[in-house]
Amino acid sequence: MPHRAIGIFDSGVGGLTVFKEIAALLPEENLIYLGDTARVPYGTKSVETVQRYAFEAAEFLVAQGVKILVVACNTASAVALPALRQRFKLPVIGVIEPGARKAIYSQNRHIGVIGTEGTINSGRYPEAIRTLLPDAQIFSVPCPLFVPLAEEGWAEHEIARLTATEYLQPLITAQIDTLVLGCTHYPLLRKTLRQVLGSGVTLVDSAEETAKSISQIFTQEGLSIPEYGGQRRFFVTDVPTRFERVGRAFLGAELDRVEQVQIG
Repeated sequence: MPHRAIGIFDSGVGGLTVFKEIAALLPEENLIYLGDTARVPYGTKSVETVQRYAFEAAEFLVAQGVKILVVACNTASAVALPALRQRFKLPVIGVIEPGARKAIYSQNRHIGVIGTEGTINSGRYPEAIRTLLPDAQIFSVPCPLFVPLAEEGWAEHEIARLTATEYLQPLITAQIDTLVLGCTHYPLLRKTLRQVLGSGVTLVDSAEETAKSISQIFTQEGLSIPEYGGQRRFFVTDVPTRFERVGRAFLGAELDRVEQVQIG
């Protein structure tokens, strides 16, 4: 069991931010990443559709013999996580709960959440945060244009700054001191978000917190690889050309061979 890989899936390239944090924290572990690029984005799809896509992605990774499933997609984490945990007899980790645990350290308890329409409409972040901090005041804003800006390589472009200024104004007015980046693409816009919000707002990166949660689970359940590993495999459901190009920006390095597969 310990030598098996960590399985990570997302609708596209955004989950590579989670992949990167896991690889940095657990460099000896084998990692398998699946990007469902043929059906991206998940954030605009119905709950039923996202659940079906999540099951199909998870089944593919389980067939590879993974020892843990990481749902590196906020939308899928929001609407499919309980069903995935019920169906598969192995640990299933989403990105919402780890982010919520970090957000509750807000000093003034004014917490902002940004994400795709699907994630924001699900209400899962406010629910997870209020479970831990009942009197938190939470202000949620969908930011759909952030994903294409990140994938286009314009995360620090003037257009990104203007877009962020427009999206984040209600959160600035609400005087938040903590902002949850509720989409795995959003860490690429960190510098732009910091310019707009200033240094007084803590940015919560769910990717970092998810990697920490996995490390803790491995320690508790003895899942860590003993002395060898570090293999990286990438799968996509559409032609890999764009994934390889955009993925370089996410990982800061060339991707190893990316294989196209069919799921579902």
